[in-house]
Amino acid sequence: MKSEDNKEVEQKRTYKPRPQGAKNNRRPRPAAKKIGAIKVIPLGGLGQIGMNITAFEYNNNILIVDCGIAFPDDDMLGIDLVIPDITYLKENAGKIKGLVITHGHEDHIGGIPYLEKELNVPVYATKLTMGLIDKKLKEHGLLKQVQRNVVSFGDNIKLGNFQVEFIKTNHSIADAAALAIRTPAGMIVHTGDFKIDHTPLFGEAIDLARFAELGQEGVLALMADSTNAERPGYTLSEKKVAKTLDGIFAEHPKGRIIVATFASNVDRVQQIINSAHKYKRKVAVEGRSMVNIIDTASELGYIKVPKNTLIETEQIKDYPNNKIVLITTGSQGETMAALSRMANSTHRKVSIVPTDTIVFSSSPIPGNEKNVSNIMNELAMMGAKVVFQDTHVSGHACREELRLIYALTKPKYAIPVHGEYRHLMRHKELAEEMGIRKDYVFVLEEGDVLEVNKRTAKKAGKVPARGIMVDGLGIGDVGNIVLNDRRQLSENGLMIVTVTLEKYGNTILAGPDIVSRGFVYVRESESLMEESRKVVAKAVDDCLSNNITDWARLKNAIKDSLSNYIWKKTKRSPMILPIITEI
Repeated sequence: MKSEDNKEVEQKRTYKPRPQGAKNNRRPRPAAKKIGAIKVIPLGGLGQIGMNITAFEYNNNILIVDCGIAFPDDDMLGIDLVIPDITYLKENAGKIKGLVITHGHEDHIGGIPYLEKELNVPVYATKLTMGLIDKKLKEHGLLKQVQRNVVSFGDNIKLGNFQVEFIKTNHSIADAAALAIRTPAGMIVHTGDFKIDHTPLFGEAIDLARFAELGQEGVLALMADSTNAERPGYTLSEKKVAKTLDGIFAEHPKGRIIVATFASNVDRVQQIINSAHKYKRKVAVEGRSMVNIIDTASELGYIKVPKNTLIETEQIKDYPNNKIVLITTGSQGETMAALSRMANSTHRKVSIVPTDTIVFSSSPIPGNEKNVSNIMNELAMMGAKVVFQDTHVSGHACREELRLIYALTKPKYAIPVHGEYRHLMRHKELAEEMGIRKDYVFVLEEGDVLEVNKRTAKKAGKVPARGIMVDGLGIGDVGNIVLNDRRQLSENGLMIVTVTLEKYGNTILAGPDIVSRGFVYVRESESLMEESRKVVAKAVDDCLSNNITDWARLKNAIKDSLSNYIWKKTKRSPMILPIITEI
């Protein structure tokens, strides 16, 4: 302990008056280095389930987290999938340091090939996740040109101004990671999709101790999974499903068991294989995505298949029904998935019989409920028994698990991610209950730019962020105008009007002829079609009489007159396509 005398000496040293007029020889203090803000820019994954991608920008460095796809809504007729708009990333391509992936689900990795074709960014992911990414890149012919880096939990990677740490979490696929993203402005913790499972089927439990250590270090912002923010309590362990599946196998010993689940739910596939082996059944796999994922997971050691258990689908006929288990895609009622083709009797290898037991080991994605119900009804009408109760547990954290993550990390700001708008709002309420100031919780929209540092956080503009629709090989060539046309065709049909005119004259040489597609059955509507021809003929004659020979004006006159007539007679609005030729 210091004496009182020493205190006086210290005080004298601290304050030393300078004689009047004396020069100040002290070196000027260096100006404090200004710490900027980190920009958080969600380009997808907010207000919807799917198409997750977020850009983090600091000091002309950009880090991308995830790049997934979304599946089309019912009104996106003919669309195969939806990918993120990466216009902002292309405009700032020179700033991008890397693409970091949290886990291997389609809504987090499905868009990677489309991004890599444009930007060729190095990818960082855990072992199984990278294995699934490799499959996608190989399909698109990109495997050799993309730099891929496999990381382990606990690894820290330096990417420009960013240092990213991978943290072990649990989800419905192995090797899922949370991210601690350190920048000069502070640390952001991104949970990825997660739940807290103390008895996971594969690997270790979530590393809660590390989350607590990060909380002690100081977390600037927490970006946490909102999917189950409406659900109270805790998400059940994946091992709960193992008991249910075992019970189903025991209760249905006489016929085939067909299990539909998400292809990427590797843990669930392992449980099905375990039960099949226990009850001495052979396992066949149907659906391209399911085959690809099982192959990849088996090669990397994430699925263990007992010897002589797997057979090809063509070999099913060589075994009695009570010795067969079929793992298939189509648990979401997708039209072209294997189970849907079985249900409508268009599958080439598998026909449903009354002794079959069909197990839906998944819950419908929001918006898919009707499709799933239709498939279940079709299967039931074919005599099969449909089982769906207690055959699935979620891979996402419920409210009490979210509370625990908040309690451990103690963030200053909260940014709910991954979910529809109602999920994000319920997450916002939870964050406020956990002590986060109301104005420190940010429910963002896709394209929002949030600037965050230790002093303040604010929205600072918007960047392009819309879904880009993929139709076959076409990317972005189908927009709202084309979709509206498809919608009109699907709802009201099409009328094609053909007229042949004399070149340099004002005479109709042939027609008008009218072809109906999807509007009315012509043989039962002959009078309507005949009157329609007369209406078109009059419209063309009126134009020619007034020396109107411009094709655009002629076509508009045909459309207007015919659509008015059809509406009066039928209260329908078919698409009208005039075709004019000259001879």
